[in-house]
Amino acid sequence: MNAVGIDVSKGKSTVAIMQPFGVVAASPFEVSHNGQELKELVERVKLLPGETKVVMEYTGNYYEPIAQYLHNEGIFVSVVNAMLLHNYSGNSIRKAKTDKKDAIRIAQYALDRWLDLREYIPDDEIRRSLKLLNRQYTTLCKVKTMLNNNFISLVDQSFPGVNKLFTSPQRSSDGHIKWVDFVIKFPHCDCVRGIPRSAFKDKYYRWCNKNGYYYSDKKADTIYDYSKTLIATLTNSDYIASLIGQSATQLNCACETLSELQKQMTALSQQLPEYDVVMEMFGVGKVLAPQLIAEIGDPRRFHSRKAITAFAGLDAPPYQSGNIDVKSRSISKRGSPHLRKTLFQVVDVILKNSPADEPVYSFLDKKRAEGKPYKVYMMAAANKFLRIYYAKVNEALNT
Repeated sequence: MNAVGIDVSKGKSTVAIMQPFGVVAASPFEVSHNGQELKELVERVKLLPGETKVVMEYTGNYYEPIAQYLHNEGIFVSVVNAMLLHNYSGNSIRKAKTDKKDAIRIAQYALDRWLDLREYIPDDEIRRSLKLLNRQYTTLCKVKTMLNNNFISLVDQSFPGVNKLFTSPQRSSDGHIKWVDFVIKFPHCDCVRGIPRSAFKDKYYRWCNKNGYYYSDKKADTIYDYSKTLIATLTNSDYIASLIGQSATQLNCACETLSELQKQMTALSQQLPEYDVVMEMFGVGKVLAPQLIAEIGDPRRFHSRKAITAFAGLDAPPYQSGNIDVKSRSISKRGSPHLRKTLFQVVDVILKNSPADEPVYSFLDKKRAEGKPYKVYMMAAANKFLRIYYAKVNEALNT
């Protein structure tokens, strides 16, 4: 019985090997994440007598190279939530912190939880790629929001409120927004009102044709009349036009990248057997379906509905001590924040559409009628949706 504890860091790991009753079979040593040293580690682990289990901490992406390598070599690997290891102190009350001590502590944890250790099974290539794309998509959405707010702040000083004149949705082909492209051509209200109406309408018509946007004579008149009422705080100059153009280009670049990422995510998710089932669920569309599939992964890895609920951090752990028994409890949030956000977006779609015969909405409406606060009934509905997702997708994958 050998417990191999690995404290993972970027590019290298510290390894300790322990046996029952506190026997240190190998003092902590370092292993770089390269083929030669990992091969030597595998050989050393396979030479250990008896059953051997390797345990490491879930540390972002750093653990994946060594975990996958050891798994592919036929070694039992378990990746443990960092919070479990953080709360585990072994037999010591002291808070010493070194890589060597951490490796020993992980090995001790493995010995104490030997029968409870779950084997690490890496996701297949499609699911792994889909999750990576979704994380990049999420990060870039935040960047886009920042760029959009900055762009509006600039334009409100040269062409105030121009974004409210256009109602066209974001173009699916490249992610461009009509009003953003319009401001590149007409960065200041003087660019519109400073020329005759007919001249502006002609320029606007040619711009629409060139950029693939729908032209409306009525909209052209509305823009021209609106420009006459504005008071700009920035002057109509070349450097202002250049500054606004640069900001618009950055925003368009983010939109184009997001559009491309969305297409790639859709193409990948369509290769998975549960895609059609997920798309049939109310509240899920072409944008949210790949995100859900990416963050949940293969639902068969969860042994029950409670397990997938805990993974999302939507579980409400009991609290009882002596005469205290708390009935109203908050969700744990000790799970994937990315999945919780996606579930919240799905429930928000359901709430806005209010389908009377939809079970998630019926459950949400019931909780709302009971006087529950907004966040409570939204998270309760997210929990309900996740349980239905788990049942439907599992059924589809197991048939």
